[in-house]
Amino acid sequence: MTNPNLLSVADLGADGIEEVLRVTDSFVEVSARAIPRVPALRGRTVVSLFYECSTRTRLSFETAARRLSADTMNFTITTSSTTKGESLRDTVETIDAMGIDAVVVRHSAAGVPWQIAGWTEASVINAGDGWHEHPTQALLDCYTIRRHRKTLEGLRIVVVGDVKHSRVARSGVLAFTALGAEVTLVAPRTLLPPSTEGWPVEVSHDLDAVLPKADVVYLLRLQNERMSEALIPTLREYTSGYGLTRRRAALLQDDALVMHPGPINRGVEVAAEVTDLPRSVITQQVANGVAVRMAVLYLLLAGGAASESGEPALA
Repeated sequence: MTNPNLLSVADLGADGIEEVLRVTDSFVEVSARAIPRVPALRGRTVVSLFYECSTRTRLSFETAARRLSADTMNFTITTSSTTKGESLRDTVETIDAMGIDAVVVRHSAAGVPWQIAGWTEASVINAGDGWHEHPTQALLDCYTIRRHRKTLEGLRIVVVGDVKHSRVARSGVLAFTALGAEVTLVAPRTLLPPSTEGWPVEVSHDLDAVLPKADVVYLLRLQNERMSEALIPTLREYTSGYGLTRRRAALLQDDALVMHPGPINRGVEVAAEVTDLPRSVITQQVANGVAVRMAVLYLLLAGGAASESGEPALA
């Protein structure tokens, strides 16, 4: 990774994605140790700047930074000067003045991480900007698939649900196709972007028709908080047409994987019993997220400290 920031999957390309996945292998081993901590980022400071609620991503980044022995600073909007009218720029410049090395940012507005990158010399990592992108989610998804299927080359990945509002879908399509997968979007027309021109995907409205050939089924949550109008008749009708029910799960190949970025609306986009099947790797996605984010932080902040073999120096 030559760019000091990670704002988009496009910053990486196929070679950069492969580098992150290779380094992640080392940090999976670290996470399995009795004391899962290495001194790779000792003396560095990582700030979590979250303007939206988050459980998995925020805790994952904080855990990753601490396992690398970095110091962490956590910004909470409800207890910050933002409630007094402080602007985003002033907040960033205030934090930057304290001496930081990386900012992990989530914001409801697309493009904010790019703005912040212009206000600080610290590395900026996009942890989700509006409907736009969520690059580290795509990286951990690629890693999870590859742990089970060895490669993404030629795999058929079906992304189901609220694609229109999903930054996960956008980053996922970029990453999956960069590594050679074939992606099909499945959703009602109201939950697709106005245009998919330029997206390297196929589009279908018939989930039952595509499931038998799928290697991975990636389910997306209905993002009601981003909807300004009624885009589906009822939740019952949505589940009837696009939910991964137990009946639909039986259509899948024996080695097909079921994935979800969370949080899950059980009984809506996926049946509760399907999430408990061996083919479901949803909790593995969460576990792999820590190691992937360790790899991203390491490559951005200590990339020059790798050993001659190209592996991280983890003593």
